[in-house]
Amino acid sequence: MNARVYVGYDDGLRLVDPETGSASLRLADRSVECLSVGSGGEATPSEDVADARVLAGTFDAGLFRSTDGGESFERVASESLGPDGAGPEAVTAIATSPHDPATVWIGTEPSRVYRSTDGGRTAERVGGLTAVPSAPEWSFPPRPDTHHVRWIEPCPADPARWFVGIEAGALVVTPDAGETWTDRPEGSRRDSHALATHPDAPDRVYAAAGDGFAESDDRGESWRVVDRGFDHGYVWGVAVDPGNPETAIVSAATGAMAAHRRGEAYLYRRTASGSAPRFERLDGRGIPTGEGTYRAVLASGRADGVVWAVHNEGLYRTPDAGESFERVSADLPASPARALAVV
Repeated sequence: MNARVYVGYDDGLRLVDPETGSASLRLADRSVECLSVGSGGEATPSEDVADARVLAGTFDAGLFRSTDGGESFERVASESLGPDGAGPEAVTAIATSPHDPATVWIGTEPSRVYRSTDGGRTAERVGGLTAVPSAPEWSFPPRPDTHHVRWIEPCPADPARWFVGIEAGALVVTPDAGETWTDRPEGSRRDSHALATHPDAPDRVYAAAGDGFAESDDRGESWRVVDRGFDHGYVWGVAVDPGNPETAIVSAATGAMAAHRRGEAYLYRRTASGSAPRFERLDGRGIPTGEGTYRAVLASGRADGVVWAVHNEGLYRTPDAGESFERVSADLPASPARALAVV
């Protein structure tokens, strides 16, 4: 098997073989919120899917880890992340360092950040996050008395630099692995949903948020809103073309109700002409959009031009950065996905 796609839902994790369309269920009845998947675990990278390390954060039972491509899972970091440990059991964000696969950062609800140096087996809390000035203002509207870490993104050029998105309230940046934090850098969005970077543009960071789409060209120190060509301001997902950091695909809607409840969401492609990035809507490209579709979760593939998208209408792949999409004929739930990863 050359590839495997992992899709998280409220009722478990689906492992999909995109060649055959077969889909198998793991972590049944667990609400899978986030995923981090890489080849080779902590050892020498391997091209064999069976060697992939899969980390799955769940809202109801903490963090799970697989070292055999998702065939089996064990609960990990329980002494820190609870419910038997001192921390919360809701794991809402997870990311693996591109510099060291043993280094994993974990985000939770309520908003806390943990760091693992052994591939997720154990973790310890990173301090200072909730001491930033904006923290008293953080609130997640559906559960207004709490908030959570929605996304964690490592910097591709600096192993100590991490970007953390809080839903809802702030984007915060640490330049020194959590020793200090920069709160709400100039121009950054407040309702963070997803972040993305690209190794060929190491200074750039993309941010998809409920209050718009923004970019940074100085590793998160300052941000600018990019909305030229955008008809929808509630942005949920973002994935960058592996072969071109100027091209990214995002999912968007008019607001949270359309994205999550009514079901009317769209896809856009970000391109750049000179120094002026703009968006074009990807209607009629082979993937359903508009009425009846919920916000898509997106993930970059492993080859140039390849981006994956999943929503209530199924799993799709574009081989040409959004020019066309093809559906993977897998039996998946007709409900919004929570997380997506590819190995």
